[in-house]
Amino acid sequence: MKVLITGVGGPTPRSFSIALKKYSFYKRFELFGTDINPLAIGLYQPELFSKTFIVPPATHPDYWQAIEKIISDNGIDYAVILPELEVMEWSKKGEVSTLPCKVLLPASSMADLLVDKSKMTEILKDLGVVPPSVSFNREIQDFSEIFNVLSGNFWVRSTSGTSGLGSLKVEDEYSLRNWIQINPNVTEFIASKFLPGRNLACKMLYYNGKLLRTACAERVNYIMAKVAPSGITGNTSFGRLLNEPKLVDLSIKAMDHLFDYTGAAKHGFFTVDFKEDEDGTPYITEVNVRHVAFTQCFAAGGANFASDTLRLLSNDPDFDFNYRMYEFEKDLIFLRDVDNLPILMKESELMSKL
Repeated sequence: MKVLITGVGGPTPRSFSIALKKYSFYKRFELFGTDINPLAIGLYQPELFSKTFIVPPATHPDYWQAIEKIISDNGIDYAVILPELEVMEWSKKGEVSTLPCKVLLPASSMADLLVDKSKMTEILKDLGVVPPSVSFNREIQDFSEIFNVLSGNFWVRSTSGTSGLGSLKVEDEYSLRNWIQINPNVTEFIASKFLPGRNLACKMLYYNGKLLRTACAERVNYIMAKVAPSGITGNTSFGRLLNEPKLVDLSIKAMDHLFDYTGAAKHGFFTVDFKEDEDGTPYITEVNVRHVAFTQCFAAGGANFASDTLRLLSNDPDFDFNYRMYEFEKDLIFLRDVDNLPILMKESELMSKL
C-alpha cells in the first residue's frame, strides 16, 4: 500500500509513519514523504520513507502541480495530510474539485474554525466547556478588560499555531507587555484563566458521519521544556495512557456543537486538548484537526489510529464499524525523546526506580 505523508520534518508525521511501520499488522506500507524544508530530517530517513520530495508551501501556486506529479509518478493510493496549513488547503480543494488520491480530512469550515482558538472558544463558551478567555491584538494599549475578566494569574498564547506558540503564565501587566514585544510574529493573542491541573487529550476518529474510535492520554512533561518560558513545547516526553469515558463524553458534546455550528459532516481526525482547574474540572483549550506527536505511543499501547485511518481509506472489509473507546492497561505510561522510539511501562515500575 503506497501512502504519501506530508510535512515529514515535523514529529507528528514521523510518529504517524512509525505507527504504520512498527505497530500496524494490517498491511505492508510503502511510505513517501514531503516537506518544504530541505533540512527536514524526515527527508533523509530511508528506514521510514522509500522516496522523499521537497515541495513548495501549500499556498504557493506550484504546490498542486508538484503534489500531483509525485502521486502520479509513484502510483500513490492514499495521502495523510498533517501540517495544519496543508489540511486547510486539501480540504478546500476537495470541496471544489477531485483530489489526486484518497484522504481522510475534515470539511474546510471545520478546519478553518478549529485553527483559530479564539473563534472556537467563543462558539463553545455557552456550553461551559472552555475557560473564561479574552482575545486581543498585539496593538492593544488598554489591558483593563483582560485583568478584570481574568483576575489573578492567566495563560496567554497565540490564537493559532501549535507547540505552545506565544504561551506564558502571566501575573502582571508588565510581564504581558514584555511578552507581546518579544513575540513579534504573533498578531493575535488569547488570554485564558490559568488552569493548574492535568493536561489531557482525547483523540477522536470520525468517518462518514459516525464516531468510530476514541482514546485518552495525559501530557505530563515535555521534550526540551527548558527552552520555552511556558515549559510547553508541544512534544510530550512523559505521559499517561488513560481510560477516561467522562472525558470522551465531554469531547463528544463539544464536537457535536462544533459540527452543528459549521454544518460540517462528522468526518476527520481530531485531538481535543483539555486542562483541569484546581478542582479537577476539565476545560477545552484547543481542538487539533490532525494527529499529535505522540500518536505512536497510542499505537504502541494498542490504539493504532494510523492503521485505522488507512483501513478506512482502503475499505478494509474486516474493519469493525462499531464504536470503540480504546482501553489501556491500568498504570500505563510512555517515555519519549527526539531520536528514540517510545518506551511503555507501568508507572509503578518507574516510581520504584526513583
